[in-house]
Amino acid sequence: MDQWHKTSCVMCAQNCGLEVRVQDNKMVKVRPDKDNPRSQGYVCRKGLKVAHHQHHAQRLTHPLKRVGDNFEQISWDRAISEIAAGLSTIVKTHGPKSFAYMGGGGQGCHFEAAFGVRLLRGMGSHYHYNALGQELTGHFWAWGRATGRQYLFGGPDHHNTDVLLAWGWNGMMSHQMPQARRVLTAIARDPDKYLVVIDPRLSETAEIADIHLPVRPGTDALLSRAMIAIILEQGWQNTDYIAQHVSGLEDIRPWFEGFDARAALNVCELDYGKVRDVCHLVATRKSSMHPDLGVFMSRHSTATSCLGIMLLAICGRIGVSGGNVIPGHLMPIGSHSDERKAHTWRTVATDFPAIMGVFPPNVMPEEIVNDHPERLRAVLCSSSNPLRSYADTTAYEKAFSQLELLVTCELAMTETARLSHYVLPARSGYESWDGTFFAWTYPEVYFQLRQPIIKPEGDQLEVSQIMVRLADALGLVPEIPDELYAAAKKNRLEFGMALMNYMQANPAAMKTIPFILAKTLGQEMGSANQAALWGLLNTLPENSQKNAARAGFSPGLMLGEEIFQALLDHPEGIWIGRCDIEKNLGNLRTPDGRINIAYPEMADWIQSIDAESEAAALDENQEWPFILIAGRRTDMNANTLMRDPSWNKDRRACTLSMHPEDAAALGIQDGQIVNITTAAGSEQIELEVTDTVRPGQVMLPHGFGLEYEGEVYGANVNRLTQNTHRDQLAGTPLHRFVPCRVEPV
Repeated sequence: MDQWHKTSCVMCAQNCGLEVRVQDNKMVKVRPDKDNPRSQGYVCRKGLKVAHHQHHAQRLTHPLKRVGDNFEQISWDRAISEIAAGLSTIVKTHGPKSFAYMGGGGQGCHFEAAFGVRLLRGMGSHYHYNALGQELTGHFWAWGRATGRQYLFGGPDHHNTDVLLAWGWNGMMSHQMPQARRVLTAIARDPDKYLVVIDPRLSETAEIADIHLPVRPGTDALLSRAMIAIILEQGWQNTDYIAQHVSGLEDIRPWFEGFDARAALNVCELDYGKVRDVCHLVATRKSSMHPDLGVFMSRHSTATSCLGIMLLAICGRIGVSGGNVIPGHLMPIGSHSDERKAHTWRTVATDFPAIMGVFPPNVMPEEIVNDHPERLRAVLCSSSNPLRSYADTTAYEKAFSQLELLVTCELAMTETARLSHYVLPARSGYESWDGTFFAWTYPEVYFQLRQPIIKPEGDQLEVSQIMVRLADALGLVPEIPDELYAAAKKNRLEFGMALMNYMQANPAAMKTIPFILAKTLGQEMGSANQAALWGLLNTLPENSQKNAARAGFSPGLMLGEEIFQALLDHPEGIWIGRCDIEKNLGNLRTPDGRINIAYPEMADWIQSIDAESEAAALDENQEWPFILIAGRRTDMNANTLMRDPSWNKDRRACTLSMHPEDAAALGIQDGQIVNITTAAGSEQIELEVTDTVRPGQVMLPHGFGLEYEGEVYGANVNRLTQNTHRDQLAGTPLHRFVPCRVEPV
């Protein structure tokens, strides 16, 4: 059968709409979906190459158990029973802190997290690790202090902004907003708007910008402090807005009074007048800021995020049209975790708290390799490949080899799967009902229920279904009455009434509601994920119900059912809500209902960032003459999601980029194989000489070093990163500032 299907890309967080032609159960052609209301026919080459993600030689088809150095195929019943028995023994012997769940569905399949976290909590543990803790938790921590909840973070209202400040963000390559290239190009071409880029190198976004500030690598926090000092000194702050909406300015004002901005900008290697002009634009126009990994993964990461929020707040640019606004969502992508509360868990060996409900992957190797009686001994790793996704592959290899139980749920035989005791085959995002909860639109709230368009060719399950089976075997699912099963066979309305009666009589069962839904309604639907979405939509909080009504849905008892049916009827996705643009700051959950910019925990840290101390710190690495950007984003990398390297056939996909002046000084040339060395290790890689890189800086893309069909493609950048080279508060890796040296082979 030859048919086109509407779906979406699972290669990045934008999940652009796709139409896929399927023939004989194979993807044979992919095109952008013009009917998708969010992407509107926009897609990059990663989405167009998604068949390489679905079809390749490393797909898993049946459960596997490690026996010696090899794997043997086993049944699902045996796999689940043996894993449950092993996990129960470990937790009973060593306590719940010995068990961690690493996952959350990656870029395209988030429903598993509802089941994985419930399983984790059912076993008494809170140790959830995922990619948020690799990239964004310092940013979320800073917003959590300002807004009262870590999931209430501000993104740029790019439709209405007049000045977009792209800080450490190369949106022309990394996207990070719907239709990024269209939006950025439109702003850059508009004579009444400004695209300002702060980036050490001449990135693809900097090339089209109105203003480019080529900041010295690692000095973003120093630049932030200088900009705030300039604005306050010039009196450009928005006094009316501050008086009405901001708390804490008088507490932090001494941090900037008398600060030598000129000396700071000399260290940043930037022109004072040019920076002053940018400050005036940000303070006096409808400005917004889009920071990204260039600051989240660089020196002073969390401090830089705090300073960015202070800058926006004093300019009156939070919660207003064209500024940084709090987007709506169907489900927050994480939970609020206040480390000041006694109930918030911390890691045993490294003492890092949960932020946004997750822990930083950087610390997991140390949490395994230590002598603490409650150290990690069992890890359930799902839709995550830490051996190539996270910092310090070598440390992970050592740590995972010491686990008593490592279970991987995955599409492919990844590097992590090869080290596992059990490998469980998962359905792909195109073989299952699934979706994501990324909230990157405003004022509309978007959701797409991705429908299966490919039949599994093996014995794969939804990851959520795997979690349900494990929870059942572990005794975490309560006994379900026959009436619920019977109601599920009839229709969703009767099931809803039966479920409501059951929950009223058994309120404790709410803790396991995803499992109950999966075993009843999900059994009839053939999908645990679909049943979970139905349950979520029928328990929407009041604010989401109001958003849905503004989008045209009928308020009342049938609201959830109406949205659910609309999602089934529109596989291209729909707007399920619309935020109240006049009351964006009404989302604040701070005690005083205002934006709080006094960060007492950051006082010493931020005040230590001055010209003298930064100059000294940046000049101390004489052994390492270059700074490596570990993880360059291009159209040719997709982390671990693309296993078949033929998607980049005849392309120069993995090279070390270096400025011509540096190459000439070392006597090396374009195309030559060089050796790059850091404190973590060494890799050999082809050199690419380009003037888009700043002198003294080199760049290596992530997602390579892949072993496929007996060959290794490119270099694994995480062989060059240390897990201990991280932010002091959030634990995020400092991938954008890795001291290194480069030598000819």
